[in-house]
Amino acid sequence: MAIINASDNDFAQNIEEGVVLVDFWAPWCGPCKMIAPVLEELDGEIEGKAKIVKVDVDENQGTASQYGIMSIPTLLLFKDGEVVDKVVGFQPKEALAQLIEKHA
Repeated sequence: MAIINASDNDFAQNIEEGVVLVDFWAPWCGPCKMIAPVLEELDGEIEGKAKIVKVDVDENQGTASQYGIMSIPTLLLFKDGEVVDKVVGFQPKEALAQLIEKHA
């Protein structure tokens, strides 16, 4: 399954079901660029367990402020529409995989 780029308009429907890792990022953010290939790799490994959604905070300020995103990258883990976990800053793939496993 490919990583989904969500907007303010479709964010809610992207997180309503199952386990979803949401990456709040921006194109100018260095650590965000570092985490992108990690998320791509992870996406191939977690198929069926969770999906990954990216939200550009510059273009989707409504969603970012709704979830109190102050620094990026911030990754929120949703389960059936509810936030169950949060990590801020670059994370290695193993740490993200464990985060998903914990809630899958």
